[in-house]
Amino acid sequence: MKALISAALRTFTDPGLQPTRMPVLLDTLVNRLQSLALLAARFYVAKIFFFSGLTKLRDWSSTLALFNDYYQVPLLPPALAAYMGTAGELAIPVLLVLGLAGRFAGAGLFVVNLMAALSLPADDFSPAAEAQHTLWGVLAVVIALWGAGRWSVDRWLATRAA
Repeated sequence: MKALISAALRTFTDPGLQPTRMPVLLDTLVNRLQSLALLAARFYVAKIFFFSGLTKLRDWSSTLALFNDYYQVPLLPPALAAYMGTAGELAIPVLLVLGLAGRFAGAGLFVVNLMAALSLPADDFSPAAEAQHTLWGVLAVVIALWGAGRWSVDRWLATRAA
């Protein structure tokens, strides 16, 4: 009984740095769940940004007007910011869904998200909008730090090269 309690305590307090601390069966389950969580995060964040990019494309004149008159993008001319933001919102999510250059895609969407949050006027940045941008930013950073996971083109390429 003492060994079971000790194993459970080690499992629930494991920081994830030494996968051998957990029992093999539980370690396998956690690895599978981590890959599933990364896949879900990739799909969720990609969907949000891809649909935002499609919305910008549907009415390009309104997009340019918003970047000229409403969004306050630092350091970039409004037209360039509109082109770069829309391109990022359309291209990076495709990489993310495929799991191709997953860390780059996660970092890229973090930057796109950060620029979107910084560009909104302060009086229009509601607590709900702040919460959404925070969630998207955290998920993008998780993908940038841990990679695309087991179910990705990155993983397939790594196993193929080995």
